[in-house]
Amino acid sequence: MGGEARQSRYVPRTLDRTVLEAMASARVVALLGPRQAGKSTLARRLATERLGADYVTLDDPPTLELAAADPAGFIAGQRTPVVIDEIQRAPKLLLAIKARVDRDDAPGQFLITGSANLRRLPTVPDALPGRVDYLALWPFTQGEIDGVAEGLLERLFGGEVPQLSQAPVGRHAYLDRLLAGGFPEALRRPETARARFFESYVQSIVDRDVADASKVRDPGAVGTVLRLVASRSGSLARYEGLGRDAGVDGKTAKSHVEALERLFLVRVRRPWHVNLGKREVKAPKLYVADTGLLAALIGADEQRLLADGGLAGALFETFVATELERQAAWAPQPLTFWHYRADEREVDVIVERPSGEIVGIEVKASATVGPRDFAGLAHLRSALGDRLAAGVVLYTGERTLPAGDGLWAVPLQALWDRSTALP
Repeated sequence: MGGEARQSRYVPRTLDRTVLEAMASARVVALLGPRQAGKSTLARRLATERLGADYVTLDDPPTLELAAADPAGFIAGQRTPVVIDEIQRAPKLLLAIKARVDRDDAPGQFLITGSANLRRLPTVPDALPGRVDYLALWPFTQGEIDGVAEGLLERLFGGEVPQLSQAPVGRHAYLDRLLAGGFPEALRRPETARARFFESYVQSIVDRDVADASKVRDPGAVGTVLRLVASRSGSLARYEGLGRDAGVDGKTAKSHVEALERLFLVRVRRPWHVNLGKREVKAPKLYVADTGLLAALIGADEQRLLADGGLAGALFETFVATELERQAAWAPQPLTFWHYRADEREVDVIVERPSGEIVGIEVKASATVGPRDFAGLAHLRSALGDRLAAGVVLYTGERTLPAGDGLWAVPLQALWDRSTALP
């Protein structure tokens, strides 16, 4: 890609099928994710091409005014199925939707979208328990960009480790992807114009959405905390230090991080410590939700990442953690993400199925791996036995390498390689 923008085109979303399946069984489907991730584009296309639904957006001021003034009348006047975009802007609509679907339990009546986590907004009542399926739409995965429906996690849970032999070598081979991230608008722009997009993107959210997502009195401080999280993405959350650097106390810093999490800009990865000793680190890890946004926030370019191995390591770990979470959005069963650290042993990403099966993934930006890189995964294997479906170090080397019973070094490209594609 280099400094040129990728060609502007419609990129099919792997989540399309999941949304349609949910609409066939749930009365309401909520499609949530960050602004500019493509929710409106997906919802409009499904409304027109597959659902035969009307489309209403609350980003339109007159429509928003009508919805906020008379929620019950607004919903009563809608012909279903209907798509209501950015519903968090008029949260009282949720109670009106509840009343309507309680009178009619037919599936597929409402597809609502939101750029904030409706289940965690202080301004939004928990109006739809048992009536709504929640789905997440993130910025593009690398597979979506390349036309591949990734299935790496499903394959790893099935004990199938991708056997790559000619992957790109070295962190420089992946930096274009990491610096661009997955936001559609960022991908359309040349490299020199991306920073302007991300600057205006963050500012518009701080000015417009933070107040809806929290009770913060100073939205600008939330933007400061976001930049500080970016400078330590992939690190343990130390709220007192974060607050000190932001000029607020630790409790306030934590509340700002929670607001950013509700807006899908920061991901909080909590520690996994079930029956694994007594010295686990209890602090969560914090990630910026897109590496393009992360790079823009800290002013990182290819030259800097090639020179600074620590910064590159943080960017690569963030990339893997966020790519896997995006792929989990269409997994056939819910997946939970954690991190693990005890003493000097750590695993960057732990993915858990409801059954208790685990996939452990460590991330290295280097093209070589050694026994120390597998220490955390080997500890998991000895503690979990058959519960560990696979332990993988994703690295920037050329080929898949065995590293002992159930442990593998796998090229980073396996995240979106066609060998891992869904059938």
